[in-house]
Amino acid sequence: MKLHELQPAEGSRHVRNRVGRGTSSGNGKTAGRGQKGQKSRSGGGVRLGFEGGQTPLFRRLPKRGFTNVNRSEYAVINLDVLNRFEEGTEVTPTVLIEAGIVKDEKAGIKVLANGEITKKLTVKAAKFSKSAQEAIEAAGGTVEVI
Repeated sequence: MKLHELQPAEGSRHVRNRVGRGTSSGNGKTAGRGQKGQKSRSGGGVRLGFEGGQTPLFRRLPKRGFTNVNRSEYAVINLDVLNRFEEGTEVTPTVLIEAGIVKDEKAGIKVLANGEITKKLTVKAAKFSKSAQEAIEAAGGTVEVI
């Protein structure tokens, strides 16, 4: 194959169908919308979730619970993740983000006690589970709530 022989794949490029441009185009007069009715008008059509007048699904289902607008969500990490760091390191949210352990800090970082910690670290976070705090201190490290 030479440079001058290159051409796009069959059917990959096609001309846009221009509707309402005369009868001979095949989509003239009513522009492929059929005769009259709601869907033939400009701006016509039904709203999202409309079921032809039948009570829509979102109204048939009961309302459940509520969402607390003031809820704070924490980025969660486990103890076994902290073993990556060297002995005596001060583990802060910025260090965790730089290491790629946490992508989004959210309202802060919460440390949970899944796994074991073997190194002596100073961990700074927004929240700790009681068992995580005990495990860090048992390994000789310290815990600081930011």
